[in-house]
Amino acid sequence: MRSGRIRVLAGLLAGLLAMAVWAEPKYDPGASDSEIRIGQTMPYTGPASAYGTIGRAQAAYFQMINERGGINGRRVTLITLDDGYSPEKTIDQTRRLIEQHQVLAIFQSLGTAANTAIQRYLNSKKIPQLFVSTGASKWGDPAKFPWTMGWQPSYHVESLVYAKFIVRTKPDAKIAVLYQNDEYGKDYLLNLKAGLGARAGMVIKEASYDVTDDSVDSQIVALRASGADTLFIFATPKFAAQAIAGTYDIGWKPLQFVNNVSSSITSVLQPAGLDKAVDLITSAYLKEPTDPQWSKDKALKDWLEWMKRYYPQGDLADTYNVYGFAAAQTLAYVLKQCGDDLTRENVMRQASAIRNLELPLLLPGIRLNTSATDYFPIKQLQLARFDGKRWVPFGDVLTATSK
Repeated sequence: MRSGRIRVLAGLLAGLLAMAVWAEPKYDPGASDSEIRIGQTMPYTGPASAYGTIGRAQAAYFQMINERGGINGRRVTLITLDDGYSPEKTIDQTRRLIEQHQVLAIFQSLGTAANTAIQRYLNSKKIPQLFVSTGASKWGDPAKFPWTMGWQPSYHVESLVYAKFIVRTKPDAKIAVLYQNDEYGKDYLLNLKAGLGARAGMVIKEASYDVTDDSVDSQIVALRASGADTLFIFATPKFAAQAIAGTYDIGWKPLQFVNNVSSSITSVLQPAGLDKAVDLITSAYLKEPTDPQWSKDKALKDWLEWMKRYYPQGDLADTYNVYGFAAAQTLAYVLKQCGDDLTRENVMRQASAIRNLELPLLLPGIRLNTSATDYFPIKQLQLARFDGKRWVPFGDVLTATSK
């Protein structure tokens, strides 16, 4: 009888010890009982510096989170370094983040070329390259790069939406394309043609530019000379603004599209001239802060209050600040789901298990979903037209399957 009780007690003790071991927090470099260190690179200087506000907004977001007690009781330290939109600098700064600052993960580093430059390095070290700030189709390839995940709708999805719209509304269009002469611009161009399918011959003229160019004036003149009546601008903000202004200034009036990542009213349309951007079409998945339809929306009201308190130097009309906030919310969600298992493996496990996540600043009907084989959380878009003051969404929320 006594031996039986001893065995029961021994079993209970073993179970309690196992539970204690199981409940023990797990950490990889960059995480501890008190802190979670995250790294990123942003183009605070250089030809794409308009995007720098994204990193500033995200730093401000985590300042708010920390004032409210952090995530699961841990302070989040976002170390954000300038890479000047130069892949070589991205490599140096990322190595600094990993080797010197020992961050847990890289979050939202911006640019297709920049992220390509560090992708193999991070995957070889099994370090999350999480929610990259670029929509290149390559970020959704978990079989080859299981540590790299996109966030925004892919350029494939965006281009497919444009192509379907053109085929449906202007099947006899003569299309000209201005694109950045790198993987970013070529991704858009190739996927536009793929979306047009048998009608790819509608693209009658292409012109590229390099980020080191001073302007795209000569390219716009050449595109107009082709006789095209439809223009796609696949560019970064500086050159998108030049293209919009240049098209207007030479008296060319094509049906005009600009890619989502260069649709900021503050960083693109105002420098171009708002009057010169009237009837421009883009795609959207975030609430536009200048759109009066959201004037009573609680989420946007909360965002405006947050901007005034935590990022007062930021522009309230700049959609890039909405983008930065929403992406940071997604990271906060993933880190919270990690609980006390703050290993890099668990970060990716939680990031690839998002189910119908609604972020308040996304357009109604758009939700985030991921899986072990689906690394693009956002796959829905809505077209919008600029009326001289704001982007006006039209049509339905569209869903396409990313590569």
